[in-house]
Amino acid sequence: MNQNLSSYRIFYTVANAGNISKAAKQLYISQPAISKSIQKLEETLGCKLFSRSSRGVILTEEGALIYTHVKEAFETLDIGEEKLRRSLELGMGHLKIGVSSTLCKSMLMPYLKAFIENNPHISISINCQSTNETLDLLDDNKVDIGLVGKPNNLRNIEFYPIAKIKDIFVAKPEYLKNLSERGIPKEKYLSNSTLMLLNKNNFSRQYINEYLRINHIDTSESIEITSLDLLTDFAKIGVGIACVIKNFVKTELENNELVEVPCDFKIPQREVGLVYRSNIKHSKALDEFISFCKTSHSENFKI
Repeated sequence: MNQNLSSYRIFYTVANAGNISKAAKQLYISQPAISKSIQKLEETLGCKLFSRSSRGVILTEEGALIYTHVKEAFETLDIGEEKLRRSLELGMGHLKIGVSSTLCKSMLMPYLKAFIENNPHISISINCQSTNETLDLLDDNKVDIGLVGKPNNLRNIEFYPIAKIKDIFVAKPEYLKNLSERGIPKEKYLSNSTLMLLNKNNFSRQYINEYLRINHIDTSESIEITSLDLLTDFAKIGVGIACVIKNFVKTELENNELVEVPCDFKIPQREVGLVYRSNIKHSKALDEFISFCKTSHSENFKI
């Protein structure tokens, strides 16, 4: 475009008004300034845009042609401005969240349900990945916020804890009964069973690996499974002993579908929380979500 937007705005206003004097009043500029702008635009385009009449000015054939496109452009701008105005008034925005499928189902969903009810004009995108992958997406600005297990190195991110979780080993009662009948003492159950763990890239697996190593629990023959839900399901049908998060198998423990396996070492609780970049400007939608989660958490929001 050889002319700046203001020249076309003047042309557009004059064409609509059909009179330079009226256009000058609408634009709050002088008539000579308008005439000079139109003249410069005509010189650049190489044609006359207006012809004078007794009532003012009318578009030439060439002027009518360029007017069609200028009109469409300014109407598009007007639509854009209106959408922006409505977005600001309604609190519209887009929020990209990274979270594992397990934490999404068991922890994020209650927050999201209440948040969406209060902020229906904010659209949500969910990227279900592991904690490690979510942290990478956060680094690459591909998600705005994540729900993860607390990382060892916070780098340049903020971590706001919302819950504590506990890793335990579970099995079907009949599976443990079978081990007992074979004369295996309780403290040796883990070493003499089919052990089912999340895959090595999973943050939860990496967290318990050190405790398994210190206590000489061999994992070389363990079954690796990609999701906590599948671990739970396999344990429920008696495949072996699974390492799961106690918070997420409460129903199975209460119904005695699964029982906690006794072991002679303790795995400390760990924190789960929100992670977000501290060194970039946040969108309004992100700030709204962070504020909502912190307020909900401080009011003992049930998860």
